Amino acid sequence: MASADSAANVAPFPGHARPRAGLVLTGGGARAAYQVGVIKAVRDVLGGPAKNPFPIVCGTSAGAINAAMLAAQADDFNAAVATLLEQWENMRCSKIYRTDSWSIVKSGARWLSSMMLVSHRNPVSLLDNTPLRKMLENGLSFERIQQNIDSGALYAVCVTASGYTSGQSVSFFQGGSGLEGWERNQRIGAAVSMKLEYLLASSALPFIFPAVKVHREYFGDGSMRQIAPVSPALHLGADRVLVVGTGRQSRAQTRARSNIYPSLAQIAGHALNSIFLDSLMVDIERLQRINRTLEAVPPEARTSGNVPLRPVKVLFIAPSQPIERVAARFLHELPRSVRFLLRPTGALSRSGSNLASYLLFEAPFCRALIDLGYQDTLEREADVRTFFEGA
Repeated sequence: MASADSAANVAPFPGHARPRAGLVLTGGGARAAYQVGVIKAVRDVLGGPAKNPFPIVCGTSAGAINAAMLAAQADDFNAAVATLLEQWENMRCSKIYRTDSWSIVKSGARWLSSMMLVSHRNPVSLLDNTPLRKMLENGLSFERIQQNIDSGALYAVCVTASGYTSGQSVSFFQGGSGLEGWERNQRIGAAVSMKLEYLLASSALPFIFPAVKVHREYFGDGSMRQIAPVSPALHLGADRVLVVGTGRQSRAQTRARSNIYPSLAQIAGHALNSIFLDSLMVDIERLQRINRTLEAVPPEARTSGNVPLRPVKVLFIAPSQPIERVAARFLHELPRSVRFLLRPTGALSRSGSNLASYLLFEAPFCRALIDLGYQDTLEREADVRTFFEGA
């Protein structure tokens, strides 16, 4: 089980001292259903508040979509949670990408012909996520985000995408007055009016979903090259951050002997885990080290020395069970056409279920993750209450 710790921000508050809690939702495709269980538990621990407890909401990949939904209904936290539950408890792969046989066969043939040099036309993606675009167009009111900012129900919302040309991690944010963009090594913050393209770009899983052109370049999943996933919330002024991971917190494990060469799905799943999980853990560990350093420096010394660091409380919640093992129980729920596409890669075996867990947008699997997130958070009830003390 992940532990609750403090971290430190390496950037000053943007001109205000008002305490604001931030919510950071990471990527992971269908794994993002776990986040909904965590948010549901937070609602129940806090007694079902109508007021949004997270003035700052940041998301990456599928977490960006959850973040935008929360931001659009920030004026009614109960309604926002209910909307997320309605979406994820009734999820289907066909709501995210095309699963009809013709689309799957056409996509497979396009990749095969390109690899065999029969066609010089580059395949755009393995799957067509047009249904996701339509679902968001019909279910998300972007104009409500600014209304909630103006009313004070929301301070800022941010989604992160990765530029394929520049290699930069760009955090697109919409927030209150006084917030300014930032620029660090390979990561920038840009003030925008939130729109659909930013969400589609942030959630464009590499190779699986098509890149999206935003402004001058094509963008893909925001977890790629995102070396500081917690940073956007801190730049936007959060003094405490709840971070929800979608992978089990790593522990030192004895290496197992294996004489079987890894399948394509096993390698792809390992690569996706590296994108979505490793940078988050590194960022949290770095923040913890800074916080421990700050504890050793007297407050008066930090003030007199003009040290641009401040402690930030961080609560990190991650799955208590390996999600790939949960996914292995539900592989049969994948549409037949998708199973046909994934079978040659080894994704339908237990060792390859890591890859399948990112694409398993089916209600039984999503509900299992929601329940897991809910129970994991309730077991941390004391930490959750401590997190919101004084907010």
